[in-house]
Amino acid sequence: MSIQPRHTPVLADRVLALLAPALDQPNAVLIDATLGHGGHSELALNAFPELTVIGLDRDLSAIELSTQRLAPFGPRVILVHAVYDQIPKVLSENNISGVQGILFDLGVSSMQLDQPERGFSYSVDTFLDMRMDQTCGITAAEVLNTYEPGQLVRILRSYGDEKFATRIVERVVRERKIEAFNNSARLVDLIRDAIPAAARRTGGNPAKRTFQALRVEVNSELAVLERAIPRAIDSLTLGGRIVAMSYQSLEDKIVKRVFSERSLANVPHDLPIIPDSAKPELKLLTRSSEKATEQEIQLNPRAASVRLRAAERIRIQGLSEKQERVAA
Repeated sequence: MSIQPRHTPVLADRVLALLAPALDQPNAVLIDATLGHGGHSELALNAFPELTVIGLDRDLSAIELSTQRLAPFGPRVILVHAVYDQIPKVLSENNISGVQGILFDLGVSSMQLDQPERGFSYSVDTFLDMRMDQTCGITAAEVLNTYEPGQLVRILRSYGDEKFATRIVERVVRERKIEAFNNSARLVDLIRDAIPAAARRTGGNPAKRTFQALRVEVNSELAVLERAIPRAIDSLTLGGRIVAMSYQSLEDKIVKRVFSERSLANVPHDLPIIPDSAKPELKLLTRSSEKATEQEIQLNPRAASVRLRAAERIRIQGLSEKQERVAA
């Protein structure tokens, strides 16, 4: 694979600023949990000369692309074909007990959207694949052709917020009896015909929500994220920082909930003294989710829907305050 044109990483300056206090030290390690084009990793490696990056991606194309892009940094880069809920396993295999920074840039990558044959885009007629890791798993075509109607309705409603899920699924079930679904154009046409004319005139391409829902199902994105965020926090050293960028509300809700739970004291409100074992593990670095500026959106349209949250690890379960001071 040849190196593609450089894509601008979303919120690059803000990400580096949030991670800097943790990464600007000798032998710091950053996990780029969603490697993609390697843009954030490249910027971090340039900004922090002693930094090592462990880049994870379930997409072999991303690993291949970033291997070329990050080659100038030599042994400071470790790239692993893995899903981001496997962070503890990856660290164990590399004999690393904890890291100073972790970055999640969630959702489908621009690289995947730019490859029509991957099936993520509803604007090009291609096979309905949608697997981020094409070496395993079920395709979107298989979901459409084999799932029970109730399952499909649930997926479209839950993962795509599709108001007309029942109407779309009724059409899908009827049409798949005639011919199995394989290509995207037929599905796009079916969705357009299934929803009311008034709904087709607003909100962009009416297939967007269904395609998002199918992609989330195919890649188990929310279930993986539910496992990944707590495991990532547990992998941070004291003073380590985690930044997560989400592009849909379901992702952001998971990040928000876990960050919130781990930043609160686990005691009754009227307890006069908080024991060490119940003190918060995280300090929130963003008061709520941060959005991109209009200027950034103009330069990088993918940033339009981003929601950024960040936190710092301030306690490790089982360590006394004295031990924590030494560890820090």
